[in-house]
Amino acid sequence: MAITTGLSGNEIWCLAKKDLQPGNLVIGNSVYSLGFVGSLGAGIRTLTGGEVTQVTDIIREGRSASFERMLAWSDLHGSVGITGISSELAVMGSNVEFLSVGSCVHRPGYFAPNLEWSTSSDGQELYCQLDAGFQPRHFVFGNVAYSIGIGGGIGGAFRSLARGEVKEFSDIFNHTRHLAIDRIQQDAMKYGGNSVIGISTSIMKFKGIQEMVMIGTAAHHPLYPAAYDDGPATSDLTNEEAWNLANLGYLPIRLVLGVSVYSLGFVDGITAAFKSFARGEINEMTTLIYEARENALDHISQDAAACGADDVVGIKTYVYGLGNGMIEFVAIGTAVKKFPGVSTTHDYLPPQAVMRDKDTFINTAEHTLGRDLNKTGIDK
Repeated sequence: MAITTGLSGNEIWCLAKKDLQPGNLVIGNSVYSLGFVGSLGAGIRTLTGGEVTQVTDIIREGRSASFERMLAWSDLHGSVGITGISSELAVMGSNVEFLSVGSCVHRPGYFAPNLEWSTSSDGQELYCQLDAGFQPRHFVFGNVAYSIGIGGGIGGAFRSLARGEVKEFSDIFNHTRHLAIDRIQQDAMKYGGNSVIGISTSIMKFKGIQEMVMIGTAAHHPLYPAAYDDGPATSDLTNEEAWNLANLGYLPIRLVLGVSVYSLGFVDGITAAFKSFARGEINEMTTLIYEARENALDHISQDAAACGADDVVGIKTYVYGLGNGMIEFVAIGTAVKKFPGVSTTHDYLPPQAVMRDKDTFINTAEHTLGRDLNKTGIDK
């Protein structure tokens, strides 16, 4: 019987080099009501910020339910693993659908009585994992839903600030964001992983709350010291980057994260003073934003020093508006360390492991409709 897989030609080639072959696409979903979030709104608006555990729990429950439904598909029959697993959610009014999608993988001539592993990595990324010595164990995630209530009444109290960090909120958000890291580590330990690799982080807003979710693969690398069994390494490096570093003798040891919340309440006054200018730098704003980024990076340096890292690589910075002149700066990177004996199976990655597939489905219907409406004189 022909297979129906989500794996691309490059992925199938990479899997074949690791003695694996594609199986069928598998899907699991679960629809939950989030109507209760509205009833929490009044209380959330009074918070200084922090986790809303009721929402964290129901989202984790929904993600887990869709994943378990995916595992129940009969098309998993005889599969050794599932690759490329995604965990998505779509808000539909007061409901949310949780969706898990992946592609089965088989080992030629072998009928697996039970699924042996699952991973968020696609076929190309899985090749890099295996070649760098990481054995996948299980798809894992860590999430936290938290209030941004500081954009409401409490934030108003800071509108008159001339400049600077609101340290109370920085501390709360730092703690909240680190909860997701702690939870993905706990998830990995359940499956015998001493590392979580290929972590991707996303933030979604709904009903006055944000969810931060980290998705990755619990894996085991034989050259991590025993201490990592009780506190798995975490990394948001791509699997290709992790392979490159392993080739140089380095392993990731911790995803490091820094958060800094600053008040920009003084902006209105500054803007009024500069209305008559056609152009020119606003030095106060430049200095403030630079300081906020430096503060977030300082948090990263502290995290890296605490875990004994040699370097922090792949740092990315993000800015989120929280309302009422409050801005959150986030810096994320991966602390790495050199370990004896670490290397890769091959000296070079094949092109098929790094080439990105071209999108061959382009939706032009919307543009065509626009042209047709204009042609007939109908207002869009």
